[in-house]
This record gives sequence, structure tokens and C-alpha cells, in this order.
Amino acid sequence: MSFLTRKHDTENNKEDEQSLSSLLDDSQRGTLMVLISEILEHMRKIVFDNFEAPHTTPTSKKRRPNDAPPDSEFQDSSNNDQQSQQSQAAPPGLDVKSEAEALRYFDDWRDSVILRVGEVLNERKEPTKKMTPAERDVAESKEESPSRLREVYRPFENSLQSLHKAEKLLILHSLLLLLLSLQHYNAYSRVLLLHITSSLGLTLKDLNDDEAKVARGLLDAAMVMTADEEAKKKAEENRDMRKWKVGFATVAGAALIGITGGLAAPLVAAGLGTIMGGLGLGGTIAATYLGALASSGVVVGGLFGAYGGRMTGRMMDRYAREVEDFAFIPARGTRKKFTDEKQAAKEDHRLRVTVGITGWATEEDHIILPWRVIGADSEVFALRWEYEALLNLGNSMRTLVTTAAWKVASHQILVRTIFAGIMSAVFLPLGLTRLAKIAANPFNVAIARADKAGEVLADALINKAQGERPVTLIGYSLGSRVIYSCLRSLAKRHAYGLIESAILIGSPIPADTVEWQLMRTAVSGRLVNVFSENDSVLALLYRATHLEVDISGLQAVKGVPTVENVNVSENVDGHLRYQFLVGRILEDIGFEEIDPVQLAKEKDALKAQDKAIEQEQAENQRKRENKQTIRRKPVGEPPQKDGQPGEKRKGGGEEEEAEAPPPSLPPRPSKDEAAVASESDDEKLNFITMIDEEEEAQIQRDIAQRTREQMLNRKMQQTKIKGPGGERSRQDRV
Repeated sequence: MSFLTRKHDTENNKEDEQSLSSLLDDSQRGTLMVLISEILEHMRKIVFDNFEAPHTTPTSKKRRPNDAPPDSEFQDSSNNDQQSQQSQAAPPGLDVKSEAEALRYFDDWRDSVILRVGEVLNERKEPTKKMTPAERDVAESKEESPSRLREVYRPFENSLQSLHKAEKLLILHSLLLLLLSLQHYNAYSRVLLLHITSSLGLTLKDLNDDEAKVARGLLDAAMVMTADEEAKKKAEENRDMRKWKVGFATVAGAALIGITGGLAAPLVAAGLGTIMGGLGLGGTIAATYLGALASSGVVVGGLFGAYGGRMTGRMMDRYAREVEDFAFIPARGTRKKFTDEKQAAKEDHRLRVTVGITGWATEEDHIILPWRVIGADSEVFALRWEYEALLNLGNSMRTLVTTAAWKVASHQILVRTIFAGIMSAVFLPLGLTRLAKIAANPFNVAIARADKAGEVLADALINKAQGERPVTLIGYSLGSRVIYSCLRSLAKRHAYGLIESAILIGSPIPADTVEWQLMRTAVSGRLVNVFSENDSVLALLYRATHLEVDISGLQAVKGVPTVENVNVSENVDGHLRYQFLVGRILEDIGFEEIDPVQLAKEKDALKAQDKAIEQEQAENQRKRENKQTIRRKPVGEPPQKDGQPGEKRKGGGEEEEAEAPPPSLPPRPSKDEAAVASESDDEKLNFITMIDEEEEAQIQRDIAQRTREQMLNRKMQQTKIKGPGGERSRQDRV
């Protein structure tokens, strides 16, 4: 068969393949284009509104009880202050220049999307092929409710909703390929597809499944393309084959151009078009929609960040020099570092990246374990950062909540009416200050390290460690502080379109309108603040080390409408519970597909932790009671009446001292009743939570010793596995 005959047959096959042009008539194509345009306009308005939200009245600037009231004599000065605030330039990242840069980036992306999709939808071709009943039945048998997705990503009314599900899936699949043909899949592209999915009446699972299928097809294609490139390289080294190679390349190249209309497509030549097609879309059409992405393993590798190598390879070494122990650890699958791209492409990569950031640790596994509950719809990494600081903080907080004093102190903070007073007081009560010392310094150190780690994370994302894929950031406690620092850095550096969503859980960050508005500009999709009003650990430690009154981990963020606030007070009555509630929280907010097996393990781990903490509290209470001595009657104390504490009773010829009840506060001089009641509450709190200097010093020594031992064990384990081929440690060899 001649070349021209093969070319003619290929063109006929292409015409017979299913495509958007053959599926939709002119009216439906126009409806799809209008739908995309409406969604893009909606997304642009959100970008614009992020900069237009009021930022002259931060929510954290609440008036404290001792501050002067806004009487008439203060009105003039307050008005002047307000005018001066309004006249000041907006903070970096929210100024006019930043707004212009954000809109410019979005408009460039929007124009490229409209142009690329328009090229396909504007083809003058009557629909020639419809879905078969069998194809429709396969898709519609798995119909699910899209209501949860619609709550988050607003659907736009359109007549395409009446199509069969299989036809709507083909539209979604085609748009995904067209967006990938831009040689990137940024956060805006992902958000656009989420709105399309919602507007077509499809589910999040439909989009996730399609992304996974396309990712696997691209990786399979890349392996073939890489092998083809290696073969060409070897052929170039063989001088005797040079003339033959040139002739072969000319003929083969012409054949590929004839197949794809000008796009070199090893994807089609390798027979992988069928894999990339699916859902009724023809293989050659799929390659055409992918454009340049179907022509080179290098381009595919760039999309996946060198097949994940950038996030786990030498690129991270330079970041580790800025922040101790900075690394992305795959939450599942192999952790090997590949030097061969063909081998790396065999790994199960995804079109999206999720980075989970732990906020403290008491064991090294705690860096990864909380994030295994996230399903396989995205490529999940755990960020390891400043492990020793996280370990010291984890040991300190665990010690704090298991002290004999904490159970009562926590109850007093949350149940009594002093909570608001504690959070707005200039100084904490002495008893709480003493108790906070157990973990205040490790907490403060971890916050400083988290701020630095966030800036380094921003550097890694700007330098495309993740490739050209959207990133979702999830963190709890100090992990959310890392996200806070990262988003602020991205916003100030005008790095837009990188972050799809960010979930901050139990965050030790200010609930300030300006700060959250700034963070919002760096997030294309969802920005969620998960908080608990019952988190006494966060309330105590943050207030002991910072001056801010409002804390995001304790309350809703106000003044930024596009920030989602989720109250988990019913499930979180302690800061340490967040570690084993990640899956449940994500499931409740409809964020990700959750691994049910890991979710069950998470629930068991939470029960085990609650039980262990309760047992440690009881043991420490027993030890404390054993150390207490019965108060003896002071010299010169007047005789006590019968039945009073400390009375000596005679019985059987022996004197016995009556058992003394728990010590009470000394009597106070007569004062105003309200003042007496207030001061009495403070003194009771001081007394209940007081630990003496000896006990405090011993606790600090125990924490330091435990952290040193854990770090030493870790270093020994690392020594055992270092070296080529898993070289044994020196101790093992001896």
C-alpha cells in the first residue's frame, strides 16, 4: 500500500472517530462556549473581588477591657486615625500593582483557553455520530448525586445538562485534553473543570477518574516516547546507519504529519491513542486535542515535574540547606529516587499534587501517617520540615495535656467565664503562665521555623518542583502556619495559578482580615479555615507567646466572603486530636475522596490516643497526690472546734489527727463583693494550675531527654540505610 493510500485511509478513520464536532451540533457547541465564557467571567470576578474587599479594618484589632471607650473626646482622634489608615498604601500583595499583575495573569490564561477551545468548537462540521445505547448505559449505571460539588463550585444553567451522562463525560474529557494541550494544568484550569463538572450535573468522582485515566495514558505514552528518543540517539552514534536513518526519518515523519495534521505524535504511532481516547473519543482525535503534549516525552515529563523527581530528588537538597530536614515524602508508593525517566514514568503519578503538612510529632511516622487517609485521586506528599523542632513541640504538648494540673486548668479555661478575659488580658493569670512554660518555648521556636519553612515551600513551588500541576495544601497546627507563610510569600511575589486549594486546620495564625485577604489572592479554588472553640491548648500557648487577640484556630475569619469557615468544636476538644481527625474533617467538608481503610485506622488511632492520655493523666494525678503532705497546724494557732480539719481526737488512748480535706484559699480581707468574687476566681485558677519550680524543672528535663533519645535513634536508623545498596552501619559490620 502506498503512502498516499495510507494517509487517505487515516484521514477517513479520523473523520469516523468521535469528537466534540461529531457529538454536538452548532447550537450545542455555542452553548458550551457560552458556558465556558460565563464561568471564566465568574472566576475573574473572584480574582478582582479579592483585591477589592475592605482591608482597612483588621478583625484582630478588638478593644481590650482596659482600653479607652470611644467617647466623644476620642472621636476626633479616631477619625483622624481612620483617615490616615485609608490614605496609607495597601500592604504588599494587595496593592494596585499586585491587582494588575493578578488580573494580567488570569486574562492571559483565559485568552489561551478561549482560543484553544474555540479552535475545536468552531469547526464547521455537522454531527455524524452519537453515543450508542450501550455506551450510554455504562455511564448512566454509575450515576451519582452532584449536590456536594454544587455547594462549593457554583453550577451555571445550560441546556447541555439534558444530554446523556456518557455524552457529558465525553465533553469533560475533551476539555481536559484541550487544557492539557496548553502544556500546563494550572490551578485555574482545574477550577474551570470543577465548574464545568458541576454545571453538567456530573460528580467530583467523574472528574477525578478521568484525570487518573489521562495521567496513566500520558505516562504510558512517555515511556514509549522515551524509548523512541533513546533509539534515535543510538542511531545517531552509528555512522554506518546515518544515511538510512535520514531516509527513514523523512518517510516516517511524513506519515505522522499526515496522520495528525502537522503534529508529530508518537502517541498515535505507538498505538496509545486508544488509551488516551476512551469514553468514546477517538484515539487520533485525542492526540490532536493534546497537541504538543503528545509529541515528546520531555514535555510530558515537564508536566509531571520530571515524573516526580523534582519533588524527591536533588532539587530539594538546596532547600534543605535553608530549612533543616526539608523534604517531600510520598505518602504511598515507592520512595526511590529514579535517575532513569523511563523507570520514573512507570510510577503511579497524577495530574494533581496534594501536600500534607504535619504540625507536631511524637514519632517519625507522624510526618506521613495523617496524610495516607487522602485518596489516590491526587499524588500525595507529606512535607517533612524541622523534624527536631516538631518532635520537641509534640513531646512538650503531650506532657502539658497529661499533667495533673491540665485537666482542671483546661476545664476552667473553657467552662468558666474567664476564657474571653484570658484571651484579652494584658497578662495571663500566674497559674496559667507557669503551666504554659512547659510548651511555650518549643511552640514559639516552631512558629519561627514554620514561617521560614513556608517561604522555602513557596520557592519550591515557584520553581515548579511539582511540574505544571495544581497543588493543594493541607496542614494542621504548625503545619497550617507553614501554609500561611507560603501563601503570603506567593501573593507578595505575584505567583498566581499554583495553588488550587488550601485547608488550614487548628491554625496558630491571626484571624486578621488583611492577612486572609492576602492569602486568598494566591488560592484559585477553596481556602478553608477549620477551627474549634474548645481548643484550650492553642488558646493558652498562642496567647502566652503572641499579642493577637483573634486566632484563626479558635474562631471564624470575618471580612473575606470567599473564605470558608468550618466549626469542628463538637469533635475537637483538644489540640492533639487534630492529628487523627484529618480524614474526618476532609470528608465532612467534601474536599477529597477519602480512603475508607485508612479512615478506620485513623479512628482507632484517635481512640488509642485518647485512652493513653487519660491513663497518663490519672497516673500523674496519683503521683502528685502521693507527693502532697498533710498540712500541720501552725505554731500558735488557736484551738479548733470539734469536727474541724486538723483537730486531734482521742480514741483508745491514742491521739489521731483528722484527715485534712484539699487545702483551701486563705481568707481575704473584706472588700467590694464583685471585686472579691473576681479576685477569688483568679486565685483559685492560680492555685489549681500551679506547679512548683522543682516540678517544672523536672518536666523540662524529661522533655529534653526524650527528644534527644528520639533524635539519636533516628540518626542510628538513617546510618543503617545510608550508602549504595543499603550499606550496613558500622555497628552492624562490627
